[in-house]
Amino acid sequence: MSRFHSLAVREIRRETKDSVSLHFTVPDALKQQFVYAPGQYLTLRAMINGEDIRRSYSICSGLDDDALRVGIKKVDGGAFSTFANESISIGDHLEVMPPQGRFVSSMATLSDKPVIGRHILGIAAGSGITPVLSIMRSVLAREPLSRVTLIYGNQTSASVMFAEEIEDLKNRHLGRLSVVHVLSREAQDVALLSGRIGADKLHALAAGIIDFSTVDEAFLCGPSAMVDAARTTLETLGVASARIRSELFQSSAPRQSFTPVSIRHEAEAVVSRITIGLDGKRHVLDFLESDDNLIDAAARIGLELPYSCKGGMCCTCRCKVEGGAATMAVNYSLEAWEIAAGFSLGCQLRPTTPELMLDFDQL
Repeated sequence: MSRFHSLAVREIRRETKDSVSLHFTVPDALKQQFVYAPGQYLTLRAMINGEDIRRSYSICSGLDDDALRVGIKKVDGGAFSTFANESISIGDHLEVMPPQGRFVSSMATLSDKPVIGRHILGIAAGSGITPVLSIMRSVLAREPLSRVTLIYGNQTSASVMFAEEIEDLKNRHLGRLSVVHVLSREAQDVALLSGRIGADKLHALAAGIIDFSTVDEAFLCGPSAMVDAARTTLETLGVASARIRSELFQSSAPRQSFTPVSIRHEAEAVVSRITIGLDGKRHVLDFLESDDNLIDAAARIGLELPYSCKGGMCCTCRCKVEGGAATMAVNYSLEAWEIAAGFSLGCQLRPTTPELMLDFDQL
């Protein structure tokens, strides 16, 4: 199981008035653990106002940038995003978990000498550009025969994260990167480029600007309404479902606070006895009626299980049901094949059998 490591903040870039990117220094001894694939994320941890807060943020740097950077946009009421945008200074240390996530290419691994060019499509809104930018930078740098099309939605031109980096990529890779900016709260000269990214917008772009039938792989990141509409539309335009990768904003789902019950009442019924495999060791706990989910139930007995968003979105708490049965309140990250194989999300899990066996060590 991945563990947190203390990393120093090497650089802070103000991307917009309400977003920053953080560049971490990775010691030589940890470099192998922090090797990442474009599109993956880091889980960050800090004590904020006396509370243990963890959030996952996508890596925005490319494979050849010699940097480990994440992008963080401030959201209303967001404890960690506000902390990152207002309180973190260069030299501060944050607890950081090694890279995770499956928002990565399902095709061949990026290589230094590709023989076939690809057409990569990115559709993003707001801070959803962060993992897409990592993918774009890596593909353009490592695949000289490939090209990238980006459709990027924001409210105004001032709210476009990484605007200068995207423009720089266009200038350095002339003819290989096409960018379509769609603004919802700022008028543009071309009516097609105003509004939100949805089915109508994509069909209109297909009619005159973008040939979606040539897309080899698509990456969608943003709010659920946009992602769902884009996926459905791309399929109707000829992009195979297996070549469409998607990731939702973590703020799209309500977060649960980390408030484990510390006192058990003697009369409280045990719902299930759970055996957990973690780091090669076995742990046993009783899941009580008052336990909202497995993460809190484990914390009640002092067992720390991996988690981050507690909203069913980041997959940090992924585990496999080896015996018994359980249900999930919500699931925004596990794919159909994973559920069929018995995987579940600890932060959403409630047992439905008197005994349950879980394994957190299976990948």
